[in-house]
Amino acid sequence: MQNLNIHNVSDIAISWGLQALGAIAIFVAGRYLAGLAVKILRTLLEKSKVDETLVNFLCNMSYALALVFVVIAALGQLGVQTASIAAVIAAAGLAVGLALQGSLANLAAGVMIVALRPFKLKDSILTCAVTGTVVDINIVATTLKTDDGKFVIIPNAKITGDIIVNNSMQ
Repeated sequence: MQNLNIHNVSDIAISWGLQALGAIAIFVAGRYLAGLAVKILRTLLEKSKVDETLVNFLCNMSYALALVFVVIAALGQLGVQTASIAAVIAAAGLAVGLALQGSLANLAAGVMIVALRPFKLKDSILTCAVTGTVVDINIVATTLKTDDGKFVIIPNAKITGDIIVNNSMQ
């Protein structure tokens, strides 16, 4: 075993310290750039008159994905093997995707409803054997208020898979 002297210890400390500073710099700069990119994305989507619900969802997802890449880059700077981390994240994403299959279907249907606009807030519609006034269009569900004052929350996947009669559209 090689004897460690003060010079070897200081060289190791300096090397590790520079790696740590580099990782911190990558993290700070990455967070800033991710935030800037999301602000630009938000501005572009709002100028394109995209629904606010969809804008918020896309901006939050974009920021989260950017932060994942920033953290992986910072860990790589520290010397951590990032290939295994990326594989674990991919496997976790697949597992979550399979577990949330129904929710993801509702999410995709919500995007379709927002994009295609078969109805809007305050429209009177008939769908899934329910007639009511649209009071909320969420990314995963739509809420109707029936004539008798009940609120019915219908998953968006059911709405897009059923007939939609818009009584307010002419």
